[in-house]
Amino acid sequence: MLTIQENYSLKEHNSFGLDVKARYFVEYESEDDLVQFLAQTDTTSTRLFHIGSGSDLLFTRDFDGYLLHSAIKGIEVLEDKGDSAVLKVGAAVIWDELIKWTINNGYYGLENMSLIPSEVGAAAVQNIGAYGVEVKDYIQSVECVDLHDGRTARFFNEECKFSYRHSIFKDQWRGRYAITKVVFSLPTRFVPNLQYRGLRELPLEGLTAQAVRNKVISLRQGKLPEPAVLGNAGSFFLNPIVSVDKYEALLQQYPDMPHFPVPSSSDSDDTGQFVKVPAAWLIERAGWKGKNIGRAGVYELQPLVLVNRGGATPDEIVTLAATIIDDVNRKFGITLKPEAIYI
Repeated sequence: MLTIQENYSLKEHNSFGLDVKARYFVEYESEDDLVQFLAQTDTTSTRLFHIGSGSDLLFTRDFDGYLLHSAIKGIEVLEDKGDSAVLKVGAAVIWDELIKWTINNGYYGLENMSLIPSEVGAAAVQNIGAYGVEVKDYIQSVECVDLHDGRTARFFNEECKFSYRHSIFKDQWRGRYAITKVVFSLPTRFVPNLQYRGLRELPLEGLTAQAVRNKVISLRQGKLPEPAVLGNAGSFFLNPIVSVDKYEALLQQYPDMPHFPVPSSSDSDDTGQFVKVPAAWLIERAGWKGKNIGRAGVYELQPLVLVNRGGATPDEIVTLAATIIDDVNRKFGITLKPEAIYI
C-alpha cells in the first residue's frame, strides 16, 4: 500500500519536535510500492529525500518535495547455523523493538545499543553505536531501491564502507538509495561486552543479555532526555578524532582532558596515531552546558545533546550549534562535526 499526503506536518517525524511540513509525504509498505511510485512520478524537477524515524535529523525549513518513509516491517529468520543466525529485518522496524525480539528469541550482540531512537534502515545509514558496540559489526548486507531508476540492489557489509557513525549511504550515496531491509548475522551464545566503564560493575557470574540491556537503558535514561518530553536528536555532535601530537599539546593546557585511543583514521589530515576526544567534555569546558540561545539549549545533564526547550525554531537550533562549534574551535583548535543530518 502507498499513501501520499500533501502539506504534511513533520512534527511527529523529527525528534526535535520542530513544526515543519513536507510538500508531499510518501509512505510505502513494500519494495514494489516504492518502485511503482518512482515509475509513475516525475521526480526530476522535485526534491526527493528518504527518512527513518527522524531521530537524527534537523529540518532547517519546510521540505519542498517528496519526503519518503518506509513502512516495511517484519523480522524473518533466514538461516539458523547453530552458533549464529541470519535475520532479515524490515527497515521500518523500531530499533529497540528489534533488540527486545532478538533477546527473547536467543539472538545476541545488539543489547548494548538498547534504547537508541532509530528505525532499522536508518540505523544502517548512521552506523549507530553505543557502549562499545556498533551495528556494522552485525550487518551482513542491506537491500535497497535505487531512487534514481527504481532498480533493486543488495550491498554487502564491506561495500557499505562503515566507519564511526558513518556509511557510504550518508555521503557518497546520500539521497540515492532507500534501504528497505537489513540482513543481520547474530550469535546464539551470549558473550557480554562490558568494555564501557558504566557496564564494568555488572557481575559476570550469571549475567544475561537482558541484564545488560536493563543497565544500558538505565544509563541512557540517566543522561538523555526523552524526545517526547524534551525534543532532541540524541548526540548532536560526533566525538572528534585528532592526532596524538595535537592531543598531547592540548594536554599541557588541560591536564584533565580525557581521550580514547583509535586506529589511524581517514577523518583527519594528520598521520600516525589518533585519539578520540569526547565532544561532551569540550562543550562543557567551553561553558555551554545548560546554556540557551532563544528556545534552543544544551542539555544540563549531557552537553552533547541539544534540546528544544519548547517552540524552538530550526534557526535557533542551527545558530546554537554553529556558536558552539565556533567557541570550541576558538578554545581548543578542534572543529566539531554534527552527527545530526541537516535537511
